[in-house]
Amino acid sequence: MPGSAATARGRVWNLVFLPVVLFVAGLLFATSAHTSSGTDLRGGRVNELRQLITARTSDVHEAERIVAGLHDQIDTANENHAKTTARLRKPQAVADGLKIPAGLQAVAGPGLTVRLDDAPNTDSGSLPAGAGVDDVVVHQQDVQAVVNALWAGGAEAMTIMSQRVIATTAVRCVGNTLYLNGREYSPPFTIKVIGDRNLMRASLNQSPGVQAFQDAAIRWGLGYAVTDEGGKLSLPAYTEPPSLAYATHPSR
Repeated sequence: MPGSAATARGRVWNLVFLPVVLFVAGLLFATSAHTSSGTDLRGGRVNELRQLITARTSDVHEAERIVAGLHDQIDTANENHAKTTARLRKPQAVADGLKIPAGLQAVAGPGLTVRLDDAPNTDSGSLPAGAGVDDVVVHQQDVQAVVNALWAGGAEAMTIMSQRVIATTAVRCVGNTLYLNGREYSPPFTIKVIGDRNLMRASLNQSPGVQAFQDAAIRWGLGYAVTDEGGKLSLPAYTEPPSLAYATHPSR
């Protein structure tokens, strides 16, 4: 009878399949608890990724150190060869004289440090009244305005985030992330510059772009600070391979 068949299937389920399902479920729970040891099962992958990033960053720094050492060896070899070869002495002297203006030699002297930063988050995590998302972050034009004003004020040498700025350096931002010479930086952005401090300060104050950022800093809480470096700033040389292969005279 249909009722008897249904009853029989129910008994089979209760006696055979239900215990099996409960056993498998219990086994899965026990395995999960043992594997995670009370932690997030995906935490290991996150930790592995962090370790990988740390290791690769360390590798990059080591490679940069090796490259800098090789550059020094090449420069020393060229200078020594020029000393023993008469026809190379004059070209080598000309090349040496261009290292500082080209940014290829470390320099030291008095100057300024300029720091730009995003507005801090409020306690509630909300934006300041009347502000949009773009109003509370540092943009490319803000960094570029400071850089241009410093050059206009007679800056002799400059670094952004400890990287030497040369003629081919491009300041590019995506959102509030700065990309410089193939590296990525988050705010605060620090610009160090050697030169006449009074002239550079005056140029910053007269720049419309810098003034706009100062106004936004007052209104929205963005960070803007100019520090007088009375002592000597030490700026490193540019160590990346120059991207400019050759140059031609404009009249040709």
